[in-house]
Amino acid sequence: MPDISTLSKEQAAQELERLAKEIAKSDEAYYQHDDPYLTDAEYDRLKHLNEEIEKKYPDLVRADSPSKRVGAPVKSDFKKITHKVPMLSLADIFSEEELADFVKGVQKFLNTDKDIEFTAEPKMDGLSFSARYENGILVSGATRGDGKTGEDITDNLKVIKGLPHKVEAADFPQVMEMRGEVYMSKADFFALNEKNKEENKKPFANPRNAAAGSLRQLDAGITKERKLSLLVYTWGEVSKVSWKSQSEFLKKVEEWGFPVNPYNRLCHNLGEIIESYENLLNNRADLAYDIDGIVYKVNSLELQARLGFLTRTPRWAIAHKFPAEQAVTRIDNIRVQVGRTGALTPVADLEPINVGGVMVSHATLHNEDEIKRKDIRIGDYVVIQRAGDVIPQVVSVVLEKRASGLKEYEFPKTCPECGAHAIREEDEAVRRCTGGLSCPAQAIERIKHFVSREAFNIEGLGSKIVEEFFNEGILQNPADIFTLEERNGGQEDDLFSSNRDGLHLENREGWGKKSADNLFKAIKSRKEISLPRFIYALGIRQVGAATSLLIAKNYGSFNNFMEKMRIGDTEKLVSIDGIGEAMAKDITEFFKEEHNLRIIAKLLDYVKVEDFEDTTDYNSPLSGKTVVFTGTLEQMTRAEAKAKALSLGAKVAGSVSGSTDYVIMGSSAGSKAQKAQDLGVKILSEEEFLSLIGQR
Repeated sequence: MPDISTLSKEQAAQELERLAKEIAKSDEAYYQHDDPYLTDAEYDRLKHLNEEIEKKYPDLVRADSPSKRVGAPVKSDFKKITHKVPMLSLADIFSEEELADFVKGVQKFLNTDKDIEFTAEPKMDGLSFSARYENGILVSGATRGDGKTGEDITDNLKVIKGLPHKVEAADFPQVMEMRGEVYMSKADFFALNEKNKEENKKPFANPRNAAAGSLRQLDAGITKERKLSLLVYTWGEVSKVSWKSQSEFLKKVEEWGFPVNPYNRLCHNLGEIIESYENLLNNRADLAYDIDGIVYKVNSLELQARLGFLTRTPRWAIAHKFPAEQAVTRIDNIRVQVGRTGALTPVADLEPINVGGVMVSHATLHNEDEIKRKDIRIGDYVVIQRAGDVIPQVVSVVLEKRASGLKEYEFPKTCPECGAHAIREEDEAVRRCTGGLSCPAQAIERIKHFVSREAFNIEGLGSKIVEEFFNEGILQNPADIFTLEERNGGQEDDLFSSNRDGLHLENREGWGKKSADNLFKAIKSRKEISLPRFIYALGIRQVGAATSLLIAKNYGSFNNFMEKMRIGDTEKLVSIDGIGEAMAKDITEFFKEEHNLRIIAKLLDYVKVEDFEDTTDYNSPLSGKTVVFTGTLEQMTRAEAKAKALSLGAKVAGSVSGSTDYVIMGSSAGSKAQKAQDLGVKILSEEEFLSLIGQR
């Protein structure tokens, strides 16, 4: 983790870009594919680092900042349901000190030194849901999705025992959205995995993944076969709120026939809150299901309303995460994996051990410095920790259990995949393979990057398909994607096909004519692509989506950009705000590699890269200004207003700082308006904003 205090503004911008991309990738893996690759602790560290950098440089807050996002977009396989009331996330704390600060902050905001009642509710490790009732009838169900739009899982929710299909209570609201968590018990999780092993199916990593994978099935019959449970803990849209507190709501929920967590507790002061945390922490292993912390909520709805919300989290609630679970096991081997940019990452193969209901057999070792610092050796007994993670981390070596004769681990100086030299730059902790696209591991990861959402966004070419196609020789580089249909050949019964000996993807297991045709259609639709997307898709080290846009704006066409980079002309490149010497070096080095140029030449035979058209109005009164929007706008949505400001040359920030030029204030404005007043930043009403940009 970089030292934030020493980060320059340029370095901070680069780090925020990296974090936005990595956290978005992790969110997609977690929320869409139920297959997380970061540990909870690693993910929390990334989020915390992002927040700290944004605090130091508030004017660098990105439009795609993780601090503005909840969850991930819905999978295209499901119908979408828009939440009338957004399903927001909670801020996290990890210590008793932070808990005390949270309680004091609530008291300070309410201007009282009296004790405030909180509910303490176990934080279930499952999948959030929302079930909508109209006139007592269950009419729809959805996942949280990105907080605004979720996946339609109505049929799947209906087969879960415990969720009423009809509520006949006289005081049940005409419109009522019940919200809670779908989970799988530890016993049912182990039984499901045993069944999967017997049927030679891949076991689930943990109960959370099993629950999410079971609930998000297109066939509700599969969901029904698996034993899922659910608990209700809050509400969304409701026609009439007749309860005055969270505890009263939970009591009503039980009366109406919905399951609630029996370990919910009402706490009257900080001491009782801490006691509830310690009790659950000490007994979590004995619970029938996984929890990863406790959620504290101000009990009174009146006080909740006064406290209000921050950008994406309520000010009246917070999640207190449990410390990572730990266990001791032996390292059987250390493997080195190779990523898209050639980074060599060591992974420990462990003697399998059950940690919190999950069989753990691998752990990340981060890099060679980490191995040296902890003196980790093959055969050592080590402390590993996880908190609902798929790949845990090694905390320390149990030296008293070290066998005599264990040799220090020597990190490879050559790539384990292709044998090319693996070098390490002076300012880096990572050793990298120099094989480039001739390295099969890098080639696979580059293709995955090429088809990813922010690049060519080709549906039908997921990670597993890319790996299969590469290993079978079907895809060896990104250009091969655009010859797939030509190489596929005719159908088996097509007597007049000119290529009856082709790939015939439609005959592969799990495929069919429709899936093959959909893939070809998706590829065809990407044969014209914008310049920023094309640059990003090349996978140049350090060049993310935002940097690709900057390059496109400054060079106009790909031919112009490539020609300048091939001759090493970086004068213009380093003059771009946000691109430094190190990034410029990585870009020019990319275009010096002959194999990269060959791939690009092949791509340009199939793909038309559109020249960049900068529609920004640099003569507008907002050009070069930093603006912040707060509150609800009446004449346009917040997204429309931001898009308009960007088109007029403005920078749209998410928080107010001394460098902010304008704060555009709608109705129900929050703390940003007050901060703007404190800093002397000019505040514009929506009418004044529209007048300024010539729309009044």
